[in-house]
Amino acid sequence: MITISLCMIVKNEEKVLSRCLDSIKDLVDEIIIVDTGSTDRTLETASPYTDKIYSYKWTDDFSSARNYSFSKASMDYCMWMDADDVLEESSRGKFLRLKESLSPDADMVMMKYHTSFDEAGNPVFSYYRERWIRNDSKYCWVGEVHEVIPPEGNIKYSDIAVCHKKTGPGDPDRNLKIYQKMLAEGRELEPRQCYYYARELYYHKLYQDAIPVFEQFLDSPNGWIENKIETCALCADCYYKLEREDTALLTLLRSLSFDMPRAELCCDIGKHFLQHENYKNAIYWYETALHTRRNDQSGGFILPDCYDYIPLLQLCVCYDKLGDLEKAREYNEKAGLCKPCSKAYLYNRQYFDSRLRAEHAEQPPL
Repeated sequence: MITISLCMIVKNEEKVLSRCLDSIKDLVDEIIIVDTGSTDRTLETASPYTDKIYSYKWTDDFSSARNYSFSKASMDYCMWMDADDVLEESSRGKFLRLKESLSPDADMVMMKYHTSFDEAGNPVFSYYRERWIRNDSKYCWVGEVHEVIPPEGNIKYSDIAVCHKKTGPGDPDRNLKIYQKMLAEGRELEPRQCYYYARELYYHKLYQDAIPVFEQFLDSPNGWIENKIETCALCADCYYKLEREDTALLTLLRSLSFDMPRAELCCDIGKHFLQHENYKNAIYWYETALHTRRNDQSGGFILPDCYDYIPLLQLCVCYDKLGDLEKAREYNEKAGLCKPCSKAYLYNRQYFDSRLRAEHAEQPPL
């Protein structure tokens, strides 16, 4: 059986660190905590779990800190988690079985990362991340922000999921400030950094500033296809916010030049036509989303609802607008199979019931 070093970098995480470590402590063989300047009781919280606690001077570089944490590992594989991550009970058995059965020639294990959830606790945003990495100095973190270990070697995929359960806003300006500092120092951003810098501008509602950076990334001959496809969606939203709707639609359609349609983009295009009351075109794109194959292993950000619930619900709206009540109701019921407790589904159900009652009441007696 392989052995695993859990390697974490932390700062002021006293509120969530125990929750994380309690979920994983008995499944790993070593816990390494690298503190980057806590002023709360993070170190005291960590000490019952491990004596391998190190201090590291923060340099606005996540990769540097993570590489330092990996350098302290002594087991076969390194695993990373953030303090506000948790391995839920449903994944613990799978985790142990994979640990017992993993082929020793595996270099990386990719696991799902669930980062957003609906009211029922189901993931609505997820993607694969490198989670177990062979303890070898050739595998290094890169990128000051949104750091990554470029996947290579013998890569295995698992449906085990780590859940990101953030409890507070954190520092919303941290990442943007790091990128701005890099630019102020005259450093040129690589395509991946360009993509994430534009996203930070977008999240800060600096749409006018974000657009040229997104466009620069799209025009670059380099860059990951999945990032370029998502960039089309984010850049289009910037154009929508600036009331440049025609350019927004063209930007969404540009995503088709990079690869086959993604359901996420199909839903965005469908939304454009729905909002412009072009219901037949909207139906086409929502139907396309509904029949698009979901490929989690592409590595891109996945919005699971875009492959069933959202297009079904929006098809319900489109057919209702076209006066086809029965077909609209049929799609709403299909959406309800995906999310039985959905407020939208339940509201629609009441709406259709009242419409049908009204129609029956209007029918003259025989």
